[in-house]
Amino acid sequence: MVAMTTRSCPCGLTEAYEVCCGRFHSGAAVAPTAERLMRSRYSAFVRQDGAYLLRTWHPRTRPARLDLDPGMRWTGLEILDTADGSAFHATGTVTFRASYRGGSLHERSRFERVDGAWVYVDGEFLD
Repeated sequence: MVAMTTRSCPCGLTEAYEVCCGRFHSGAAVAPTAERLMRSRYSAFVRQDGAYLLRTWHPRTRPARLDLDPGMRWTGLEILDTADGSAFHATGTVTFRASYRGGSLHERSRFERVDGAWVYVDGEFLD
């Protein structure tokens, strides 16, 4: 069995999970851009980390609870477009396609900064 430290992160970047999204999931760091937050949230879906998903959801739109499907198998993430969302912005959008066994999800997600940290606000499904 291959150790987790030698595998690239589920978000699609080449870094190992621990130094990529893992540091955001553990709370050791915060995502510096809206795109990195979106990638880390995708990785959280892959890893069934509902606590991280709720923690990085805007308080205004966050659901009371999140029921993740343990049978869902995410298979890849493709970032299609980003607008704003850098260290110099208060808002940003990321358009992506997340693939899963049996289909894909195409969404434009909106992000805002709350107390200096990027959070997910909401998303619009695209075709």
